[in-house]
Amino acid sequence: MPAFRITPAVADAFPDALIALVTATGLRGREPWPHTTTALEDLEQQLADGTWHPADETDPRIEAWHTAYRSFGTNPRRIRPSVDALGRRLAKKGTLPRITPAVDSYNAVSVRHGLPAGAFDLDRITGDVDIRYADGTESFTPLGEPDTVESPKPGEIIYADATSVLTRHWNHRDAHRTRVTEDSTHVAFVLETLHSSRDGDLLKVAAEELQGLLAPHAAQTAVCYLSPARPRATT
Repeated sequence: MPAFRITPAVADAFPDALIALVTATGLRGREPWPHTTTALEDLEQQLADGTWHPADETDPRIEAWHTAYRSFGTNPRRIRPSVDALGRRLAKKGTLPRITPAVDSYNAVSVRHGLPAGAFDLDRITGDVDIRYADGTESFTPLGEPDTVESPKPGEIIYADATSVLTRHWNHRDAHRTRVTEDSTHVAFVLETLHSSRDGDLLKVAAEELQGLLAPHAAQTAVCYLSPARPRATT
């Protein structure tokens, strides 16, 4: 089973970071997921009623990621953190995308709580996964663009396994190789905050909510946490 690790350099730069790792095995992506459908529809209805709005860049949860992006040379208004981009899309269109039940589940939790989220098909992972600074030699194939190859800039924070980059700009975009499909059965989901002293409880609530959406459609689920104090977890 692959391990996830925060490297010392990233831990030193972001000492208050906390990452929830929610794993699901025996996932059944081709059956109905009524609770996820309801979660999406509830958010969309609350937005339409004016009783709730997704967090934007003026929110401290999003602003923290903008600051982090700038620290490693990424313009967050051109290349946005995933939760920022998703919230903006929801505010503009009034709906969230429907992709697969598992992806829809973490999207709903992400935008509801204002926390970046992502997922990896663990059967497509090679070796362990490090959250680290890029050195400029790595390759990345963006989700939905299997014929495209990019090279992260040196100093950009990435998720990477032994083969290639799994996410660019920390959490801007996932890779095509490890994408979660309806046939993915062993998946790791991540939820992230840079300010656990402020938002740690929120992150844990979000992780439990995501686990609750996954559990009826999986043989087993589990939640663990990565932080500078506990920089390694095994799935």
